[in-house]
Amino acid sequence: MPEYTINMDWDADAKVWCAICDDIPLALESGSFDALIERVKIAAPEILALNGIASECTLHFVADRKIGVA
Repeated sequence: MPEYTINMDWDADAKVWCAICDDIPLALESGSFDALIERVKIAAPEILALNGIASECTLHFVADRKIGVA
């Protein structure tokens, strides 16, 4: 079963989480980390199927959030 890495980054200016995977291709955003994961779980198989690729896969989420502290 293929595995796809979903990069999850926090956009501090827009105050949203962004999910990006060039291999699917997928780009989504949400103000909630958990809501974004749920959106990706639904959208990724649909995008793969629309592109003629088997939709059964494993999604690996990698998150990055940088916070400056004084």
